[in-house]
Amino acid sequence: MNKAFALPVPTGHGSLEQYIHTVNNIPMLTPDEEQNLAIRQIEGDLEAAKKLILSHLRVVVSIARGYDGYGLNQADLIQEGNIGLMKAVKRFQPSRGVRLFSFAVHWIKAEIHEFILRNWRLVRVATTKPQRKLFFNLRSMRKSMSALSDKEAQSIADDLGVKLSEVMEMEQRMTGKDVSLLAENDDDDNFAPIDWLTDSSSEPTQVLAKQAHYALQTEGLQEALAKLDDRSRHIVESRWLGDDGGLTLHDLAGEYGVSAERIRQIEAKAMQKLRGYLADAE
Repeated sequence: MNKAFALPVPTGHGSLEQYIHTVNNIPMLTPDEEQNLAIRQIEGDLEAAKKLILSHLRVVVSIARGYDGYGLNQADLIQEGNIGLMKAVKRFQPSRGVRLFSFAVHWIKAEIHEFILRNWRLVRVATTKPQRKLFFNLRSMRKSMSALSDKEAQSIADDLGVKLSEVMEMEQRMTGKDVSLLAENDDDDNFAPIDWLTDSSSEPTQVLAKQAHYALQTEGLQEALAKLDDRSRHIVESRWLGDDGGLTLHDLAGEYGVSAERIRQIEAKAMQKLRGYLADAE
Protein backbone atom coordinates (compact mmCIF):
# COMPACT_ATOMS: atom_id res chain seq x y z
CA MET A 1 0.00 0.00 0.00
CA ASN A 2 2.71 2.48 0.97
CA LYS A 3 4.43 2.10 -2.42
CA ALA A 4 1.32 2.98 -4.39
CA PHE A 5 1.23 6.64 -3.41
CA ALA A 6 3.42 9.22 -1.70
CA LEU A 7 2.60 10.50 1.79
CA PRO A 8 3.93 13.71 3.33
CA VAL A 9 7.23 12.81 4.99
CA PRO A 10 8.59 14.61 8.09
CA THR A 11 12.32 15.31 7.80
CA GLY A 12 14.29 18.17 9.37
CA HIS A 13 13.29 20.57 12.15
CA GLY A 14 11.87 23.32 9.95
CA SER A 15 10.12 20.95 7.58
CA LEU A 16 8.74 19.00 10.55
CA GLU A 17 6.83 22.09 11.67
CA GLN A 18 5.53 22.50 8.12
CA TYR A 19 4.56 18.82 8.03
CA ILE A 20 2.61 19.10 11.29
CA HIS A 21 0.89 22.25 10.00
CA THR A 22 -0.02 20.43 6.78
CA VAL A 23 -1.46 17.29 8.37
CA ASN A 24 -3.43 19.30 10.94
CA ASN A 25 -5.19 21.04 8.07
CA ILE A 26 -6.33 17.80 6.41
CA PRO A 27 -10.06 17.45 7.19
CA MET A 28 -11.17 14.65 9.47
CA LEU A 29 -13.74 12.22 8.09
CA THR A 30 -17.34 11.86 9.18
CA PRO A 31 -18.42 8.38 10.30
CA ASP A 32 -20.28 7.86 7.01
CA GLU A 33 -17.28 8.98 4.94
CA GLU A 34 -14.99 6.71 6.91
CA GLN A 35 -17.37 3.76 6.50
CA ASN A 36 -17.62 4.27 2.76
CA LEU A 37 -13.87 4.67 2.27
CA ALA A 38 -13.10 1.64 4.44
CA ILE A 39 -15.39 -0.56 2.35
CA ARG A 40 -13.75 0.70 -0.84
CA GLN A 41 -10.29 0.10 0.64
CA ILE A 42 -11.18 -3.51 1.41
CA GLU A 43 -12.19 -3.90 -2.22
CA GLY A 44 -8.75 -2.72 -3.30
CA ASP A 45 -9.33 1.01 -3.87
CA LEU A 46 -5.92 2.59 -3.15
CA GLU A 47 -7.31 6.11 -3.41
CA ALA A 48 -9.75 5.31 -0.60
CA ALA A 49 -6.89 3.90 1.50
CA LYS A 50 -4.89 7.08 0.89
CA LYS A 51 -7.74 9.28 2.10
CA LEU A 52 -8.13 7.17 5.25
CA ILE A 53 -4.42 7.48 6.01
CA LEU A 54 -4.13 11.19 5.26
CA SER A 55 -7.10 12.06 7.45
CA HIS A 56 -5.44 10.32 10.43
CA LEU A 57 -1.86 11.57 10.12
CA ARG A 58 -2.60 14.14 12.83
CA VAL A 59 -3.37 11.23 15.17
CA VAL A 60 0.13 9.87 14.63
CA VAL A 61 1.65 13.27 15.40
CA SER A 62 -0.33 13.50 18.63
CA ILE A 63 0.75 10.01 19.75
CA ALA A 64 4.39 10.51 18.73
CA ARG A 65 4.63 13.66 20.86
CA GLY A 66 4.02 11.49 23.90
CA TYR A 67 7.42 9.87 23.36
CA ASP A 68 9.55 13.03 23.38
CA GLY A 69 11.31 11.96 26.58
CA TYR A 70 13.23 9.13 24.94
CA GLY A 71 15.68 11.43 23.16
CA LEU A 72 14.84 10.20 19.66
CA ASN A 73 14.19 12.32 16.59
CA GLN A 74 10.53 13.38 16.49
CA ALA A 75 10.38 13.02 12.70
CA ASP A 76 11.55 9.42 12.97
CA LEU A 77 8.93 8.64 15.60
CA ILE A 78 6.21 10.12 13.38
CA GLN A 79 7.46 8.22 10.36
CA GLU A 80 7.37 4.92 12.26
CA GLY A 81 3.91 5.79 13.59
CA ASN A 82 2.77 6.38 10.00
CA ILE A 83 3.84 2.84 9.15
CA GLY A 84 1.66 1.60 12.00
CA LEU A 85 -1.22 3.69 10.68
CA MET A 86 -0.89 2.15 7.22
CA LYS A 87 -0.92 -1.32 8.75
CA ALA A 88 -4.05 -0.40 10.68
CA VAL A 89 -5.85 0.88 7.58
CA LYS A 90 -5.00 -2.32 5.74
CA ARG A 91 -6.55 -4.42 8.53
CA PHE A 92 -9.47 -2.15 9.41
CA GLN A 93 -12.92 -3.78 9.31
CA PRO A 94 -15.73 -1.19 9.58
CA SER A 95 -18.27 -3.95 10.22
CA ARG A 96 -16.89 -4.32 13.77
CA GLY A 97 -18.44 -1.01 14.73
CA VAL A 98 -15.19 0.64 15.81
CA ARG A 99 -13.88 3.92 14.42
CA LEU A 100 -10.53 3.84 12.65
CA PHE A 101 -9.05 6.21 15.24
CA SER A 102 -9.60 3.73 18.08
CA PHE A 103 -8.43 0.78 16.00
CA ALA A 104 -5.27 2.51 14.74
CA VAL A 105 -3.95 3.65 18.14
CA HIS A 106 -2.68 0.15 18.96
CA TRP A 107 -0.85 -0.24 15.63
CA ILE A 108 0.68 3.24 15.79
CA LYS A 109 1.98 2.74 19.34
CA ALA A 110 3.25 -0.76 18.55
CA GLU A 111 5.35 0.52 15.65
CA ILE A 112 6.74 3.42 17.72
CA HIS A 113 7.53 1.07 20.61
CA GLU A 114 9.43 -1.25 18.30
CA PHE A 115 11.40 1.68 16.90
CA ILE A 116 12.33 2.86 20.41
CA LEU A 117 13.36 -0.66 21.42
CA ARG A 118 15.59 -0.90 18.34
CA ASN A 119 17.24 2.46 18.74
CA TRP A 120 17.32 3.75 22.32
CA ARG A 121 20.57 2.64 23.95
CA LEU A 122 19.21 2.44 27.51
CA VAL A 123 16.48 -0.06 26.69
CA ARG A 124 18.92 -2.75 25.61
CA VAL A 125 18.80 -4.12 29.15
CA ALA A 126 14.97 -4.16 29.17
CA THR A 127 14.67 -7.63 27.70
CA THR A 128 11.91 -9.21 29.78
CA LYS A 129 8.23 -8.44 29.39
CA PRO A 130 7.88 -6.82 32.88
CA GLN A 131 10.98 -4.69 32.26
CA ARG A 132 9.64 -3.48 28.93
CA LYS A 133 6.35 -2.66 30.63
CA LEU A 134 8.29 -0.75 33.29
CA PHE A 135 10.29 1.09 30.62
CA PHE A 136 7.21 2.38 28.82
CA ASN A 137 5.10 3.17 31.92
CA LEU A 138 7.50 4.53 34.54
CA ARG A 139 7.24 8.16 33.43
CA SER A 140 3.45 8.19 33.35
CA MET A 141 3.19 6.49 36.77
CA ARG A 142 5.36 9.04 38.54
CA LYS A 143 3.37 11.46 40.71
CA SER A 144 5.96 14.23 40.43
CA MET A 145 9.26 15.10 38.78
CA SER A 146 11.15 14.67 42.05
CA ALA A 147 13.03 11.49 42.94
CA LEU A 148 10.91 8.44 43.64
CA SER A 149 10.27 7.72 47.29
CA ASP A 150 10.65 4.13 48.51
CA LYS A 151 6.89 3.90 48.99
CA GLU A 152 6.13 5.21 45.48
CA ALA A 153 8.73 2.93 43.91
CA GLN A 154 7.34 -0.10 45.76
CA SER A 155 3.83 0.77 44.58
CA ILE A 156 5.02 0.93 40.96
CA ALA A 157 6.88 -2.37 41.37
CA ASP A 158 3.75 -4.06 42.73
CA ASP A 159 1.54 -2.68 39.95
CA LEU A 160 3.90 -3.79 37.16
CA GLY A 161 5.01 -7.09 38.67
CA VAL A 162 8.71 -6.25 38.86
CA LYS A 163 11.25 -6.03 41.68
CA LEU A 164 11.78 -2.83 43.64
CA SER A 165 15.45 -2.91 42.62
CA GLU A 166 14.41 -2.98 38.93
CA VAL A 167 12.25 0.11 39.39
CA MET A 168 15.09 2.00 41.06
CA GLU A 169 17.62 0.89 38.41
CA MET A 170 15.33 1.93 35.54
CA GLU A 171 14.63 5.22 37.33
CA GLN A 172 18.36 5.89 37.57
CA ARG A 173 18.94 5.04 33.92
CA MET A 174 16.04 7.12 32.62
CA THR A 175 16.80 10.21 34.70
CA GLY A 176 20.55 10.18 34.02
CA LYS A 177 21.88 12.77 31.62
CA ASP A 178 24.50 12.27 28.92
CA VAL A 179 27.68 14.31 29.30
CA SER A 180 29.84 15.02 26.28
CA LEU A 181 33.30 13.54 26.70
CA LEU A 182 34.83 15.66 23.96
CA ALA A 183 35.47 19.40 23.86
CA GLU A 184 33.22 21.49 21.65
CA ASN A 185 36.23 22.79 19.69
CA ASP A 186 39.97 22.21 19.38
CA ASP A 187 41.15 25.25 21.34
CA ASP A 188 44.09 24.52 23.63
CA ASP A 189 42.28 26.14 26.55
CA ASN A 190 39.14 24.06 26.06
CA PHE A 191 39.03 21.01 28.32
CA ALA A 192 36.51 18.20 28.53
CA PRO A 193 35.98 15.15 30.79
CA ILE A 194 37.97 12.93 28.42
CA ASP A 195 41.12 14.89 29.32
CA TRP A 196 40.97 13.48 32.86
CA LEU A 197 40.17 9.88 31.97
CA THR A 198 43.32 7.92 32.78
CA ASP A 199 41.93 4.62 34.10
CA SER A 200 40.91 2.53 31.08
CA SER A 201 38.78 0.26 33.28
CA SER A 202 36.56 3.25 34.11
CA GLU A 203 36.31 4.51 30.53
CA PRO A 204 32.57 4.89 29.78
CA THR A 205 32.50 2.74 26.64
CA GLN A 206 34.28 -0.05 28.53
CA VAL A 207 31.78 0.19 31.38
CA LEU A 208 28.84 0.13 28.97
CA ALA A 209 30.35 -2.84 27.15
CA LYS A 210 30.66 -4.77 30.42
CA GLN A 211 27.08 -3.91 31.35
CA ALA A 212 25.86 -5.02 27.94
CA HIS A 213 27.79 -8.29 28.26
CA TYR A 214 26.31 -8.87 31.71
CA ALA A 215 22.81 -8.21 30.40
CA LEU A 216 23.34 -10.71 27.61
CA GLN A 217 24.42 -13.37 30.07
CA THR A 218 21.70 -12.80 32.65
CA GLU A 219 18.75 -12.45 30.29
CA GLY A 220 19.59 -15.37 28.02
CA LEU A 221 20.02 -13.24 24.92
CA GLN A 222 22.95 -15.35 23.81
CA GLU A 223 20.69 -18.38 23.53
CA ALA A 224 18.04 -16.38 21.71
CA LEU A 225 20.60 -15.04 19.20
CA ALA A 226 21.72 -18.59 18.46
CA LYS A 227 18.19 -19.37 17.23
CA LEU A 228 18.38 -16.75 14.47
CA ASP A 229 19.66 -17.49 10.99
CA ASP A 230 23.27 -16.45 10.29
CA ARG A 231 22.40 -13.27 8.39
CA SER A 232 19.86 -12.00 10.95
CA ARG A 233 22.21 -12.75 13.85
CA HIS A 234 25.10 -10.98 12.13
CA ILE A 235 22.96 -7.90 11.45
CA VAL A 236 21.73 -7.66 15.06
CA GLU A 237 25.18 -8.23 16.51
CA SER A 238 26.80 -5.75 14.10
CA ARG A 239 24.16 -3.09 14.79
CA TRP A 240 23.91 -3.37 18.57
CA LEU A 241 26.56 -5.62 20.07
CA GLY A 242 29.74 -4.64 18.25
CA ASP A 243 32.79 -3.27 20.02
CA ASP A 244 33.08 -0.44 17.48
CA GLY A 245 29.79 1.22 18.39
CA GLY A 246 27.70 -0.61 15.82
CA LEU A 247 27.44 -0.56 12.04
CA THR A 248 24.86 1.56 10.22
CA LEU A 249 22.12 0.23 7.99
CA HIS A 250 24.07 1.54 4.99
CA ASP A 251 27.24 -0.26 6.13
CA LEU A 252 25.41 -3.57 6.22
CA ALA A 253 23.55 -2.81 2.99
CA GLY A 254 26.89 -2.47 1.24
CA GLU A 255 28.13 -5.69 2.83
CA TYR A 256 25.14 -7.72 1.64
CA GLY A 257 24.52 -5.87 -1.64
CA VAL A 258 20.95 -4.89 -0.77
CA SER A 259 19.16 -1.66 0.17
CA ALA A 260 19.31 -0.10 3.64
CA GLU A 261 15.54 -0.53 3.86
CA ARG A 262 15.94 -4.29 3.31
CA ILE A 263 18.47 -4.44 6.15
CA ARG A 264 16.02 -2.51 8.36
CA GLN A 265 13.28 -5.03 7.57
CA ILE A 266 15.54 -7.99 8.38
CA GLU A 267 16.63 -6.29 11.61
CA ALA A 268 13.04 -5.56 12.65
CA LYS A 269 11.98 -9.15 12.01
CA ALA A 270 15.00 -10.48 13.91
CA MET A 271 14.29 -8.22 16.91
CA GLN A 272 10.68 -9.41 16.91
CA LYS A 273 11.86 -13.02 16.99
CA LEU A 274 14.31 -12.25 19.80
CA ARG A 275 11.59 -10.72 21.93
CA GLY A 276 9.45 -13.77 21.29
CA TYR A 277 12.26 -16.14 22.30
CA LEU A 278 12.94 -14.14 25.45
CA ALA A 279 9.24 -14.03 26.36
CA ASP A 280 9.01 -17.82 25.95
CA ALA A 281 12.08 -18.25 28.13
CA GLU A 282 10.32 -16.46 30.98
